[in-house]
Amino acid sequence: MLKRFSKYVLQSVAGMIGLSVYILADTFFIAYASGADGLAALNLILPVFGLIYAIGAMIGIGSATRYGISKAKGEAADHYFTQSIAWSVLFSIPFVLAGIFAPDKCLAFLGADARLVELGKTYLRIILIVAPLFMSNYTVTAFARNDNATSKVMAGSLAGSVFNVVFDYIFIFPMGLGFSGAALATAFCPVVTMLICSTHYMSKKCSVGFRWKKLSVRHLISCCQLGVSAFVGEISSAVITFIFNMLILGLTGSTGVAAYGVVANMSLVGMAITNGMAQGTQPLISESFGKGEHGQVKKLLRWALTSVIVVEVAMVILVWIFTDPFVAAFNSENNLLLLKYAHTGLRLYFLGFLFAGVNIMLVAYFSATASARPAIIGSLLRGAVAIAVCAIVLAKLLGMNGVWLSFLASEMLTFVVILILSKHKENR
Repeated sequence: MLKRFSKYVLQSVAGMIGLSVYILADTFFIAYASGADGLAALNLILPVFGLIYAIGAMIGIGSATRYGISKAKGEAADHYFTQSIAWSVLFSIPFVLAGIFAPDKCLAFLGADARLVELGKTYLRIILIVAPLFMSNYTVTAFARNDNATSKVMAGSLAGSVFNVVFDYIFIFPMGLGFSGAALATAFCPVVTMLICSTHYMSKKCSVGFRWKKLSVRHLISCCQLGVSAFVGEISSAVITFIFNMLILGLTGSTGVAAYGVVANMSLVGMAITNGMAQGTQPLISESFGKGEHGQVKKLLRWALTSVIVVEVAMVILVWIFTDPFVAAFNSENNLLLLKYAHTGLRLYFLGFLFAGVNIMLVAYFSATASARPAIIGSLLRGAVAIAVCAIVLAKLLGMNGVWLSFLASEMLTFVVILILSKHKENR
């Protein structure tokens, strides 16, 4: 089981890093092509990615989790995949319509001035129109992972990332498409990933059913209850980015937002690693829980928490040692003010990962064991409520340093609440 646990976690982390590279590669090349303005415009768009990913993750991973539990119990589960795809496509329609008719208004709502709207509206239009692909990608990868095809998921995610890096460069520089080229490269990434994962679904090893069944809102809610942790794991970055953008625009203007773009993109990688560890552990816990192997569930949780704590500490140490090289990778103009803001921001912000990974893992554990209430409370607290309150209060008290420290404060608060919920669950 330890060997299987290591395989699932490592391959899931590699796959999630692959997803985060979609945006990271865009940021890197856009920073060189468009400088601080390009970095600021892209950072204002990041919450849109987060919302699309969050809804797709809630439906896809929640459905796959419910599928894993039902399958372990011997219940009929051959309609979960088709339901998940159908709901993902339906929920993507508003994004598609916004991309066609109002990308400029969406950017203005996100805080962009006229200059940044003009720079980023085509990028946002393309991303919104292909939302069905991003959202369906979560279903395709989650069900394959739950069907013991973790290697295929990892290969698909990494292939999508390599495609993005290569074609970001080709579209932005040799073809001269700029921002639009970065969006096109990113838009094709989920297609690459899903094509590779589909080879598993067409193989004899596949045990996922594809029976069509009339869409059921009750079924959707049942699945989404177990996908809340995945939803918040993704939406938290969007909520944090949106709130921080608004606060930083008021404190330091677009240069501060560009600096936060560096912090946010490095944070995406950190979140990808911790979310990947949680998602890699989830199928094993769901399977053991479904079979009634409660001792095995506790053992898996212990391994998961130990692993994530080691990774969290390593991430913080790396960021503190290599702060300036990380910032320099996104500061092509050698903007000294951007360097100043990002240097302090990276170091203070990443302290929050000392608690974030543990919180994400505990919430995933609650979801995998069908404990919806603590999963939902813990998820909403760390993903929206606590970070919003801490950011607003600390920004007023400490300025920019307060903004950076609010991630740490919110994760500490969430950790305390999760411990209380855990004790309450044990005493029931």
